Amino acid sequence: MIENKINRQVTFSKRRSGLLKKAHEISVLCDAEVGLIVFSTKGKLFEYSTDSCMERILERYERYSYAERQLNATDIETPGSWSLEHAKLKARLEVLQRNQRHYAGEDLDSLSRKELQNLEHQLDSALKHIRSRKNQLMHESISELQKKDKALQEQNNNLSKQVKEREKEIAQQNQWEQQSHDHLNSSSFVMSHPLNSLHLG
Repeated sequence: MIENKINRQVTFSKRRSGLLKKAHEISVLCDAEVGLIVFSTKGKLFEYSTDSCMERILERYERYSYAERQLNATDIETPGSWSLEHAKLKARLEVLQRNQRHYAGEDLDSLSRKELQNLEHQLDSALKHIRSRKNQLMHESISELQKKDKALQEQNNNLSKQVKEREKEIAQQNQWEQQSHDHLNSSSFVMSHPLNSLHLG
């Protein structure tokens, strides 16, 4: 270990940059999925992940390591295994919390230009998904309203048709009743007229 703190910090900064560069190169040149996590002596976190998907890489690592542990597990759980699991979960939680702060626009001073570009790309992608989902919901809502409007129009047309048919039936019934009434009056007049003529003679 380098004893001089200044030299140690300078060396750390240079080696860290070189390590991040190598991680990026292997991910691009070899089409590999890379996740790199570095903590400084002061506890400051530096990371690199393919397409800024550290969470996905960690989940994949957890699945792989869990499968390995299942194959190599013994019947006796050791305290060391629990400590290792706790340390990994704690590191993962710190990464998630840090990314959450970055998504909220906080603690951006420690990010490099490349990391800021990756963050911007990720936020743009998320915004596109949000807008796409919002537009989809709007189209579905409009389509549903159009269906309801069409159903109401059909219902209104059916009601109007029923009203017209009912009015027509009432008009025909009134006409029939009027004709029946006129016919009865005419019959009464014919029957009463001969009787009046016979009485006068």
